[in-house]
Amino acid sequence: MRRAITSTHLPLPNRRSGKVRDIYPLPDGNLLIVATDRLSAYDVVLPTGIPDKGRVLNGISAFWFKWLVHNCDIRTHMLSTNMDSLPAELRGNKWLKGRFMICKKGNVVPIEAVVRGNLTGSGWKEYQEAGTVCGISLPKGLRQCERLEQPIFTPATKAETGHDENITFERACEVAAKWWEDSHIARLNNGRDILSLIRGQSIEIFSAARQYAAERGVIIADTKFEWALDQDYRLMLVDEVLTPDSSRFWPADQFQVGRDQPSFDKQFVRNWLDSIGFNRQPPGPMIPPDIVGKTREKYVQAYELLTGEGFPWNTAL
Repeated sequence: MRRAITSTHLPLPNRRSGKVRDIYPLPDGNLLIVATDRLSAYDVVLPTGIPDKGRVLNGISAFWFKWLVHNCDIRTHMLSTNMDSLPAELRGNKWLKGRFMICKKGNVVPIEAVVRGNLTGSGWKEYQEAGTVCGISLPKGLRQCERLEQPIFTPATKAETGHDENITFERACEVAAKWWEDSHIARLNNGRDILSLIRGQSIEIFSAARQYAAERGVIIADTKFEWALDQDYRLMLVDEVLTPDSSRFWPADQFQVGRDQPSFDKQFVRNWLDSIGFNRQPPGPMIPPDIVGKTREKYVQAYELLTGEGFPWNTAL
């Protein structure tokens, strides 16, 4: 199995690191975004990476960005995943192949654009208590993981650390309005205008992607998108899109309403952490090799089902 890349140290200034991605500003004003093999569970970045996880996330995102531009007329921040597009001094870093994007810089809207197509996760918990999801009333009698008649938009605040917080559409409009005020974006009207546009486009691309995935044996239960404004104040889709880290992917042939579903993501790791009584506080424990291997298999399976191609990095180093 390949070794995991859990940190990057490229000769570029002002690196920023998230849970998975390292972001480097480029001299031409664009961004180099590198997907590492870091894995977080319960909002804790674990010390053991999953080999090629970053390539899976990067490859699936690149696939969807191209697909959405063609099928949904969506602007995205992706410019290139080609090694020849890198600055000359970086092209010798062969480990970068498959795990980077060169992207346009944007002013990121501080709202997670969550779309739910099935009743699960925090939405299921709220529904059991109040019959609502993020304040949206749903029909009575729905069961765990049941498919919703129409996808719903349930925004959340973007948290630097810890959990994102589900909020109502009205609250999301207020957050966006404050962001514009602080950003001095005079061309925009108000929070409701941009959030209505984000809601409409998020539901549109979720619905199109869900249909595409269903034809390939994958249920996209929910997902979260990130949006930004480009230099011309136009909305564009940014970050990752429709990956196992930003979405719940379920195998359609194993789906059964009324219970938790098997998934194409890090569920093996979560289950193992639960079995050892992990307190969900850093530092996290090292992950055993068998759990690493099973988790990698699930990520690769998602890549191959969605893209229709074999995963290019399945041979050992």
